[in-house]
Amino acid sequence: MVNDDAGAHALLEQAICRAQQHLISLQHPEGYWIGELIVDSTLCSDYVTFMHWSGEIDLELQQKCIDHILSRQLPDGGWSIYPEGPSEVNASVKAYLALTLAGFSKEDPILALAREKIRGLGGIEKTNTYARLYLALLGQIPWDSVPTIPVEFLLLPRWLPVNLYAVSSWTRAMVVPLAIINHYKPTRVLPAERGISELYLDPSKVPHPKAAGLKQFFILIDRCLKLFEQYGILPLRKKALNIAERWMLERIGDGCSGLAAIYPAMLNSMIALRCIGYRSDHPIYQKADADFRELFVEDEQGFRIQPCFSPIWDTAITLVSIARSGIGKHHLASRKAVRWLLSQEVRIAGDWAVNNPKPEPTGWCFEFNNPFCPDVDDTAMVLLALHTAGYREDPLLYDRVVRWLLSFQNRDGGWAAFDKDVQNPLLENVPFADHNAILDPSCCDVTARVLEILGDLGFRPTHPAVERAITFLREKQESDGAWYGRWGVNYIYGTSQVLRGLRAVGLDMDETWIQLGRDWLEACQNENGGWGETVASYDDPSLRGKGISTPSQSAWALLGLCAFQTVRRSSVERGVHYLVSSQNPDGSWNENLITGTGFPRVFYLKYDMYRNNWPLMALARYGMEVSGTRHESERQSDVVSEPQGDSALQETPEAALTSLLSSFASLPVFVLVKDLLTKLNHG
Repeated sequence: MVNDDAGAHALLEQAICRAQQHLISLQHPEGYWIGELIVDSTLCSDYVTFMHWSGEIDLELQQKCIDHILSRQLPDGGWSIYPEGPSEVNASVKAYLALTLAGFSKEDPILALAREKIRGLGGIEKTNTYARLYLALLGQIPWDSVPTIPVEFLLLPRWLPVNLYAVSSWTRAMVVPLAIINHYKPTRVLPAERGISELYLDPSKVPHPKAAGLKQFFILIDRCLKLFEQYGILPLRKKALNIAERWMLERIGDGCSGLAAIYPAMLNSMIALRCIGYRSDHPIYQKADADFRELFVEDEQGFRIQPCFSPIWDTAITLVSIARSGIGKHHLASRKAVRWLLSQEVRIAGDWAVNNPKPEPTGWCFEFNNPFCPDVDDTAMVLLALHTAGYREDPLLYDRVVRWLLSFQNRDGGWAAFDKDVQNPLLENVPFADHNAILDPSCCDVTARVLEILGDLGFRPTHPAVERAITFLREKQESDGAWYGRWGVNYIYGTSQVLRGLRAVGLDMDETWIQLGRDWLEACQNENGGWGETVASYDDPSLRGKGISTPSQSAWALLGLCAFQTVRRSSVERGVHYLVSSQNPDGSWNENLITGTGFPRVFYLKYDMYRNNWPLMALARYGMEVSGTRHESERQSDVVSEPQGDSALQETPEAALTSLLSSFASLPVFVLVKDLLTKLNHG
């Protein structure tokens, strides 16, 4: 157990030093960090399907994809969507189709076992919209059984509850190319021996969506749309197709790393481009293809495809970690990271501005080049990183970004990931909403991250935005004290972030409801001192807080516990011991399980950087708490002036700058400037 003796302190310092050195060794020359995003086999399965649909089959690349797919097959014959998870019907059908397209015989034991498992899972009839699309492209399912995504969707006015900007940003990026595809219905008929009709439980019954209530209402609308298409009653179709094409081209052009810079939208856009008539030698298509191929990874472990890149997210978290662990702002690694993050600020009004047009454009996205989709979570984390790393040269940046963040607060008091007030539950009933993420609702982890940076900048519970956010978090707390994690697995992630956010804004951590969060974290600690939570907790909430210990989840739990004034607790010291004792000699940690969330119950991902940057942050925080020291950014936050209410968005630029400069009042160079601006504002 880690305690306050000199030996234990030395072990802690050694662990921190090794972790620092390891992370610094991973920094790219430009200043950023990036780890691989590791996901399930569906990406390789989809790409094999795409190659056969397009008629452009790279046999060597196909074999690499097949090898990856085979390496992920489970003993029961199916494929899962996360390690240790059960076979899942969509992933299994996609893998089976890819193997069949690649030439596997139906009598092959691999396919025979897979076929038995898929039929046991309900067969093709149980697949979702996005799996059915690829089946329809190859004639394995009729287009009538694929939910219609009418391209006229783009023409609907914003005052309607159903429109393009009433859905989440990732849904927009997927449905626009899918709407184009749905119009053309480009089908390549397979030879009978390459078909997969054997996966139907009853081939005589083509699967159609079935539901009750509002879902049934939207299914009836879907059938009407199909009738309109059948009889050519499409007066606005040409106009809508032109708008959809322009919308898509604008977001895959120069300055963008593919449509939304994410795998499904990028692949769908390539299919849509071919539908419209862009040949494989057209520069626009070639750029889309080149952007997509950037996602390919090949090393000694084999070939695989990433869903996207995460440089801004990884860099921001890592910069916070090394800064809090003692790497000063003048260190080369810190200076390079700050410079790179500053260069990535997005200064154009992206898709977010449709629902939130007032603030000056700013923000950071998750990927390298995705200027239309900066998000609240990355922006808050980047600002936290810059502030923690001691960046003070551009106070206007803090003012601009804080205003932008405040403007995104939803009516319920929380913050969502990408958009403002995109959470109308009516849309969850449309037939193509079965990816479980058509909306972008307020979530506890993002809300708490915003509170964390606001707290670092001096905002306190009396500020109206903070007060509303605290109310939101209190209402969302589970009866056992935990909070749901939308973007990390799961309740450990959510609970940790909420506790840190509440501490940052100066809330009394002795309040009973907050203490319940600590009690819950301590109750789910494993015997080895670590924490772990299975992805299955998204399907079965009774599993929350239960799972094999992982470095990232243990770090999250420790960060949550260290949000309290008293860290000399057995749970904390056992957790620190777990991290220190499980560290590798090179300063890294091992982690094989997935702890990142894309779409709950649908898509998960393993952030390879998480196993190293979060543990360092946790150990550094523990070290500061036991020594009674505070990081420079926290000391300076004591004198930050709080903007109040709507005035935070309406005060004059001079007044805003004066307010922000007060956070740096102890620095002589700012005193004169502040006084001059004060006179200007009152003069």
